[in-house]
Amino acid sequence: MGYSSDLESIEYELGAKTLERWLLKPEKTMNIVMGIPKERTQDERRVAISPAGAQILSENGIRIMVEAGAGRFCNFTDQDYAEAGAQVAETPEKLYGESNVIVKVAPPRPEELPLFMPGQMLISALHLGTLSENLIKTLIDKNITALAFEFIETRDGELPIVRTLSEIAGSLAIQTAAKYLETGYGGSGILLGGIAGVPPAHITIIGAGTVGLFAAQDALGLGAQVTVIDKEINRLRRFEAFFNRHLVTAIANDHYIAELARMSDVMIGALSPKQKVQKPPVSEAVVKTMKPGSVIVDVSIDQGACFATSRHTSHTNPIYVKHGVTHYCVPNIPSAVAKTASFALTNTLLPFLLKMTEHETISDILWKSHSLRKGTYVYKGYITRKILSELTLFPYREIDMLLASSGRAMP
Repeated sequence: MGYSSDLESIEYELGAKTLERWLLKPEKTMNIVMGIPKERTQDERRVAISPAGAQILSENGIRIMVEAGAGRFCNFTDQDYAEAGAQVAETPEKLYGESNVIVKVAPPRPEELPLFMPGQMLISALHLGTLSENLIKTLIDKNITALAFEFIETRDGELPIVRTLSEIAGSLAIQTAAKYLETGYGGSGILLGGIAGVPPAHITIIGAGTVGLFAAQDALGLGAQVTVIDKEINRLRRFEAFFNRHLVTAIANDHYIAELARMSDVMIGALSPKQKVQKPPVSEAVVKTMKPGSVIVDVSIDQGACFATSRHTSHTNPIYVKHGVTHYCVPNIPSAVAKTASFALTNTLLPFLLKMTEHETISDILWKSHSLRKGTYVYKGYITRKILSELTLFPYREIDMLLASSGRAMP
């Protein structure tokens, strides 16, 4: 079927211990019908599970339903999914009506909300920067158990799905900046890496997280001058050590941000999703001081703008110019490389989805899995993440307390 390399990479990621656990599953487990809908968010070209991933899930007792055309932009055909053991649903009504777990990339659109059935589980991105109160209300009213990619966390504090997508976003941020610096796109006409006798572009990256790491790596590889700023000195120390001091670091205060804005050809917003953004760290007054033809790539736009002049754009209309600066503020940057992003998302999601095959109910799954419990934001009619309650004013309860009230001790 042509998926051998993808299967090998997935199996490598899962490791021998996980594979062994599949073989030792308890006899009584939840009857899972997992629906993979076609994405309806503008310019969202990814699919949550590749055909290779569908095959692994099917082989481990999960019935997979994929909406017709779900993998079209990744060049995954309906036949590919059928050969992998999935059932192809011709309509979203059939898919949602027969599934008890929905796995998708983007948050549900308003037109998808009526399709949800009471008691289902939803696993998708949430995007705090564009949070819909109507979405949260629907999930609460229908008693949906909802998990967000942004919140799924391992015991060591790692956000594995966010990290995977951030790696792609960081690399694409540099490719994007290089393109929009070109004269034909209205840029200043600077080659990112320069050539002998002509200095390279200067890039400032705001945020020393995963996006910043991969952006810095690609920028340095092309020969650009790179400065990374962050509020946490220890994160900057790690960057200096990792890159052997081939870049410059600075604390993210108003003084350094203003200085760097004046000298930068590119500024990249790469704040961590763990950071609660009260206001954009780069003000409009600072953006006005940037050089004509310079470029802003706001990777943080889906969680909250990094620049006061940022507003959402799309892959169809990706840029706008304000104060002479080209702004690229596409929230789903990895969708530009939909096939790579879908393979990467599948590889990261599979270990968590396979945990569901070990238990009888959704409650059992959350009791036993630290990562999925941390990822939950709606459960039993309550919001279980305080930040969401603050944003929407819906009632908040800690998920540990909700689970404990069922009479079982937490693992």
